[in-house]
Amino acid sequence: MRRRAASIAPAAAVAAMLAAVAAHVAWSGPPPLRDPRPAGRPPAIRPDYADVVIPPNIAPLNFTVLEPGCWYHVRLRGADGPTIDVSSRGSAIAIPPRLWRRLLEANRGGAIRLDIWVLDEARRWARFEPIRQTVAAEPIDPYLAYRLLRPLYNKYVNVGIYQRHLESFDESPVVLGRTFRNGCVNCHTFLNHRGDTMLVHIRGPATAMLLASNGRVRQAETRTRYTRAPAAYSAWHPSGQFVTFSVNALRQFMHAVGETREVFDGDSDLGCYVVQDHSVRSSRHLTQPERLETFPNWSPDGRHLYFSSAPKAPIAQYRQVRYDLMRVSYESRSKTWGSPERVLSASAMGKSLLEPRVSPDGRFLMFCACPHGSFPIYQPGSDLYLLDLRSGRCERLPVNSDRCDSWHCWSSNGRWFVFSSKRRDGLFAKPYFSYFDAAGRAHRPFLLPQEDPDFYESYLMNYNVPELIDRRIELGPKDFARAALGAGRTVAHAVTGATTLEPETPKTPAP
Repeated sequence: MRRRAASIAPAAAVAAMLAAVAAHVAWSGPPPLRDPRPAGRPPAIRPDYADVVIPPNIAPLNFTVLEPGCWYHVRLRGADGPTIDVSSRGSAIAIPPRLWRRLLEANRGGAIRLDIWVLDEARRWARFEPIRQTVAAEPIDPYLAYRLLRPLYNKYVNVGIYQRHLESFDESPVVLGRTFRNGCVNCHTFLNHRGDTMLVHIRGPATAMLLASNGRVRQAETRTRYTRAPAAYSAWHPSGQFVTFSVNALRQFMHAVGETREVFDGDSDLGCYVVQDHSVRSSRHLTQPERLETFPNWSPDGRHLYFSSAPKAPIAQYRQVRYDLMRVSYESRSKTWGSPERVLSASAMGKSLLEPRVSPDGRFLMFCACPHGSFPIYQPGSDLYLLDLRSGRCERLPVNSDRCDSWHCWSSNGRWFVFSSKRRDGLFAKPYFSYFDAAGRAHRPFLLPQEDPDFYESYLMNYNVPELIDRRIELGPKDFARAALGAGRTVAHAVTGATTLEPETPKTPAP
């Protein structure tokens, strides 16, 4: 038996080798693209980049063809510029970056067409209906900053802020929690989309606000006798002279079914950190004892501060808490505040209205509406809405899905916005981009492209707080770690006066 087995083994090996050689000869290349049978429909691709408007400076929109076959051929062309042919034995299509950039630049304000052929087992080509993409004339800001974290966690591990060059696939870390004893890296905000001036909120060994500007990072202490919690959500005044921030007493608890997490804000105020003298100021209109104030955002002219506000309630009534959209005027010369006015009523809309962001031209206000509370990222019913500040018209944007759509940011030219969406699976938030045209219409969104088109199928991190910026953040993890651990700490002090926090009405401090 042993001799027979020994004689069979070489024969099997020879047969396998001959089969491999025959397969190699047979598939050394696909047949010519002649006489294809029409598929009669567009192909299914992932990510779905069909019928989208894209910036002229975006990285290649690589994709996977979700059609069975043995060989794939894709041809990209426009009215001008090069024709790009990509032939692949696999279904993943990687577009050459240099040719892609030339094709987009040559077709600004026009369109490109993707023709796709798939070869079946009978070695016959099927030609699908073309996919079309419109190339906008206006570019998008070249960098995107975001926080990466796990969707489910009970401690801060591998939390960080990263930046992605949107014109390529380059990603680099900016702030890493593990560099300061596994601290939590929280919300980040930029002055007028500038990557060289930013704020980061951290928790852990130090709970503070990190201010990065002029090539250095310092710890800006925002706690005073009247604001005992550090800054959380923040927004730069367009002048760059101060930052408005919220202080929040957040409590997280869990549900047994569905989306397991819930966050309740027991108390919140707004304050201002003045960069020049490191003081904290505010107004009694921003710290009303009976109300919660959060999510500040300035109008581009710096004359109005928009924010969300709700009446205080016990945690047992968390489902009844809904935030109005408010604004208050501000006079820069006298540094005085007006009285708050309601922009949109939560009771009228039946939703909690959060995260107001004013467009760069000052005309539109985009916000997030969810069933209740102030944490839309944990609510599948969260959607994006648009308010025309000129006409008063308010509408649900067509970019929404049946899952959570939240945190949004305008581009500096107002022609694009990015937002966070869990539409793929209900668990992992990813950044999507939408073109916002001159008529105020938002177009079909597209997913942040990756070099590997199947990247998102196995990537187990959430993209959180996407922010568009006009340049690369040159400071890195070591710079922020030194500041987080105490180097360059600046202690703020409260300033008395008509526009400051008023000692007779301090709010309950956050833990």
